[in-house]
Amino acid sequence: MGSNVENIGVLERRFDIAISLETLQADIDSRLKQLAKTTKLHGFRPGKVPLNIVKQMYGMQVHQDVLNDAVHKEFTDTVKQYNLQVAGYPRFEAKTADSGDTRYIVSATFEVFPEIVLGDLSEQNIERPIVQVNEADVDKTLEQISKQRVTYRQVQRTAKNGDRIDIDFHGTLNGNEFAGGKANGVRLILGDGKYLKDFEEPIAGMEVGQQKSFDVTFPEDYHGKELAGKTVIFTIKLNELEEPMLPSIDAEFAKALGEPDGDLVKLREGIQRDLERESSRRIRSKLKEQIMQALIDVTQFDAPAVLINQEKERLMQSARSDLEARGIKSDKIPLTADSFQGKAEYRVKLGLILAELVDTHNLKPTPKQIRSVIEEVAQSYENPEQVVKWHYASEDRLEEAKALALEENVTNWALSQVKTTDKTVTFDELMGIS
Repeated sequence: MGSNVENIGVLERRFDIAISLETLQADIDSRLKQLAKTTKLHGFRPGKVPLNIVKQMYGMQVHQDVLNDAVHKEFTDTVKQYNLQVAGYPRFEAKTADSGDTRYIVSATFEVFPEIVLGDLSEQNIERPIVQVNEADVDKTLEQISKQRVTYRQVQRTAKNGDRIDIDFHGTLNGNEFAGGKANGVRLILGDGKYLKDFEEPIAGMEVGQQKSFDVTFPEDYHGKELAGKTVIFTIKLNELEEPMLPSIDAEFAKALGEPDGDLVKLREGIQRDLERESSRRIRSKLKEQIMQALIDVTQFDAPAVLINQEKERLMQSARSDLEARGIKSDKIPLTADSFQGKAEYRVKLGLILAELVDTHNLKPTPKQIRSVIEEVAQSYENPEQVVKWHYASEDRLEEAKALALEENVTNWALSQVKTTDKTVTFDELMGIS
């Protein structure tokens, strides 16, 4: 059995494991004899390979396997004896034995889970957004949908914001060309802000076929360092000019959005329900964010570094996968595990707090609650029942739904503990739309 456990940090522990060399060798010999019964080698019948040859073939691997098994067994027995809750994986290091020592000594270093004492939420103030979806919100949504279905037609006039244009441009810095400073047949929506304001503004008022030169000063914080703070001379030629054509919000528009009889009243009612559903979700999300932060604020403890490091690596790999999925080479953007330190620590601490809350207040979600979460998510899709089946067909997706249901239970419980202040906001304010 391991020796006494040392506290070498807030959560870090260490103890020595001593294994008898005699016992270790006996276990190695026994395993090699068992292996010899099934070893096959050309020139020998199965099970008749001499033991010394089996030792030559497998001795080193068997020695390592037996040693690992013995160390892990002693480690497991010791942590059970001292009732230690090990976080992550231990680190084993062989110690130099004294001359003539008949034991193999290994030092085991590891972290334990912290004791979590849930803080008092009674003085925490949570702001609850109150939203009334109105006709103006429905009008604005219809306008946005209309803009998504915009078409363009060529016109003979001067360019203005909102027009779709085709241009050639050529830029010089101190009389010299620079990377990315020349292109032909570039299409853009004038005034949408994808280019610098100093670049777009002079184009307004130009006619098709016209050429124009002007200065553009790049901002000091421009991502291209060779251009940051510099003034460039651009020459622009306007090749094409098209004005936007928005569809009329009429019966045909309603039909295109899924109302078979073209009833605009029904269309507006459907949009209102969608906006109300979305506002309810956002309100719950904002309440949940505040509750989770409040739980961390009132429950102070150190999280195991090993768990934080694992989470940092997971977050970094997830970020890289996300970049790759969007066609961005992750090696072009410097990503280090340390850049995720704050987020990783937050997630680990929150996970430990939620686990403690669930046990203490019996907040584990029921199958009915999990089903309710899945059905709510499914309402956003055309075939809700298929989406529900899709969730239940995967253990990973089901686990995500369980986690959401658990957070919902925690939020509901916490709301009964905290102070809440209602704040009336518009739909746009709630959704962060400026």
